[in-house]
Amino acid sequence: MGGGGTADVAPTVAVKVFSAGTAGCVADLVTFPLDTAKVRLQIQGESRVSVDVHQVRYRGVFGTIFTMVKTEGPRSLYSGLVAGLQRQMSFASVRIGLYDTMKQLYTRGSDNAGIGTRLLAGCTTGAMAVAFAQPTDVVKVRFQAQVRLPESGSGKRYSSTINAYKTIARDEGVKGLWKGCLPNITRNAIVNCSELVTYDIMKELILKYQLMTDNVPCHFTAAFAAGFCTTIVASPVDVVKTRFMNSVPGQYSGAMNCAVTMLMKEGPTAFYKGFMPSFLRLGSWNIVMFVSFEQIKRAVVRLQRSWESPI
Repeated sequence: MGGGGTADVAPTVAVKVFSAGTAGCVADLVTFPLDTAKVRLQIQGESRVSVDVHQVRYRGVFGTIFTMVKTEGPRSLYSGLVAGLQRQMSFASVRIGLYDTMKQLYTRGSDNAGIGTRLLAGCTTGAMAVAFAQPTDVVKVRFQAQVRLPESGSGKRYSSTINAYKTIARDEGVKGLWKGCLPNITRNAIVNCSELVTYDIMKELILKYQLMTDNVPCHFTAAFAAGFCTTIVASPVDVVKTRFMNSVPGQYSGAMNCAVTMLMKEGPTAFYKGFMPSFLRLGSWNIVMFVSFEQIKRAVVRLQRSWESPI
């Protein structure tokens, strides 16, 4: 993704890691309701033995948001936000912040990285990020999936983020916090490659053919393309990941069983449930994240230079 240069001063790895984590949090704050709507649409239709939480049918992203606000209150749209921000600080900082470093590692310091090298770097940082952030992802999905009706409190599985970590570890073992790790690694390898490689190549082409300068419109265009490509490629794995991570113990024997069950009971279209909110969320998330990422990098580099400059 280049240095995002400020007066030819390339940002350090630490700056990229910090900027990526912060930009991920900014993007989550802006797009979290869309992500919650996506999760609700993805799990709609699955059989839950423990609690009948889907008495209300969700229709479309905005219909889902409206129904949630009407039946559960506006705060329901941000259920799981704390875990989401924890996830971004440990997740985006690794998968995005270390992408350029990993790319240079595979090319032995050369700036001429081919598509294969970029894909390999994206897969590597995506897998590394899951190793750090999987428990936060499980808790985030559980909170987003639970329906909390104000008058009855039904469907409330966890009282707080800390309670969720403790309850899952107690009832399902430590392995419960890493539930869906394999499909999540698969998903994030796909998402990371789609997002970062598409953004990387689009930005490079825009600058190469001088369609735009290295500024916000350039970053916006490349990020929009990245979000669109990622949604198409990653939706099936994302739906399976969400279903499996939200399932009660024993509901599915594994991620593959979850996928087969979905296919047999709901048909192939089930793998694209929540596609529109996924696109709205990933498109807007990518735009906010990459634009923020580029600007935060430059701001931090300028701040560093001002500290280093002699008075």
